[in-house]
Amino acid sequence: MTLLKSVTNRNQAKQIHQGLTATSKMPCKSYNTPAIMCNTGSKLVNIKGSTCSGCYALKGNYLKYAKTIIPAGMRRYEAIKNNPQWVEAMAFDINYEYEKFGIAIFRWHDSGDLIDVEHLQKISKVAELTPNVKHWLPTREYKIVNDYMKVNTKPKNLVIRLSAHMVDVAPTKNKYNLPTSTVSTKPSNEINYKTFKCPAPKQENQCLDCRACWNPEVKNVAYAKH
Repeated sequence: MTLLKSVTNRNQAKQIHQGLTATSKMPCKSYNTPAIMCNTGSKLVNIKGSTCSGCYALKGNYLKYAKTIIPAGMRRYEAIKNNPQWVEAMAFDINYEYEKFGIAIFRWHDSGDLIDVEHLQKISKVAELTPNVKHWLPTREYKIVNDYMKVNTKPKNLVIRLSAHMVDVAPTKNKYNLPTSTVSTKPSNEINYKTFKCPAPKQENQCLDCRACWNPEVKNVAYAKH
């Protein structure tokens, strides 16, 4: 992948990647695409008991402001696929957040998911170009991840966390020993596998100082069903 090294300011970067995103829960910026474009999630959303049933990215503010959020997400989706400067622009802005504000974490896809292997390769390159930042990438696109892992070396600062497809199931087993996440309706003392229970519901739905999702040593994070 050849970088053009021509992104020199934030306005230029935004014009290329079409804007980083922010959520009230996250202590950092993120990046999203429309949930309706998810390869796997668009199927799971219609399955009762799946982790995508009642998808938060298809309701709440995402729905309230759909007339602006969805077109903006589609512009980001197209930028990923078609703009050769996307990697450089993303790296520029993420490094800016670190250098200017000391934000050393980044979350991929507060809505949406991986598009294809090339998309994951681009995210990996962004991680390589932002070595001081830890990247958390939750995904339900197991095949894309497997195909990527066969022929690529994942950057150490990129945590790919495989998200469960169904509620109240054990973590997804994978041959690359990638960390996972699950969704549970049960209290932590009733979960029969080793896991870290997301504390957000007890702290006004915010991460605050918790960084478990970005920590590859935390093998599974369990989120409360919402």
